[in-house]
Amino acid sequence: MPDRRPLIAANWKMHKTRAEAGEFLDDFLPKAGGLAGVDIAICPPFTALATVSEGCEGSEVLVAAQNVHAEDSGAFTGEVSPPMLVEIGAWGAIVGHSERRHVFGETDDDLARKVPATLGAGLVPILCVGETEAERDAGRTEEVVRRQLEADLASVPPDALGGIVIAYEPVWAIGTGRTATVEQAGEAIAFTRSVVGEIDAGAAQAVRILYGGSVKPANASELLMVEGIDGALVGGASLDPGEFLAICEAVDRGPT
Repeated sequence: MPDRRPLIAANWKMHKTRAEAGEFLDDFLPKAGGLAGVDIAICPPFTALATVSEGCEGSEVLVAAQNVHAEDSGAFTGEVSPPMLVEIGAWGAIVGHSERRHVFGETDDDLARKVPATLGAGLVPILCVGETEAERDAGRTEEVVRRQLEADLASVPPDALGGIVIAYEPVWAIGTGRTATVEQAGEAIAFTRSVVGEIDAGAAQAVRILYGGSVKPANASELLMVEGIDGALVGGASLDPGEFLAICEAVDRGPT
């Protein structure tokens, strides 16, 4: 089995001013410096990207945007392009988060353009997939995840798939306090990897697949020690430097 280094990514969503982001880093970075067994990424809002990127210089902490447009430039008011993110020092970008899909109407056609554009700029896409509560109750989890993956990755060359990060996020567990059981998370992520494997077997072993959905210090160890889960995309708990550090530490320590 390949050595997939765990990744814990903080999705701050629409939280934290530049000043608040700086305060977070002042608290978090000195304590996170000794975590050698885990990759850490912070995904701030666009207004704080430069602050976080500059603040993380000289550290091992990565910086990613929460969204990106597929085009390099053009008449797309309010959007930010891949080259703009590269210039500001970003390592990657979240694409296809359920809030982008369900609140802002982002489609799989949009993502089929965004994912290769992000990769083409040298950024790492963190592609989010997952089912709603109604879809899970109807037994459609695998159908939904397959549809999203096959559509969103349709224009990605097979030899580039291993450079993508995929985040399985059951929509019903995002920001609700509900968390998928260990069995539910493990089954969904194993299925996600199998779909990638149908495209390219090598990529399936290389791609990192994260779990997202109300991850907290109290449940992080149990969830993230499941075979095949390579880390977490953390929402609310990532806003507090102590809570986010505790999640990172739980993964860094490994099984106990």
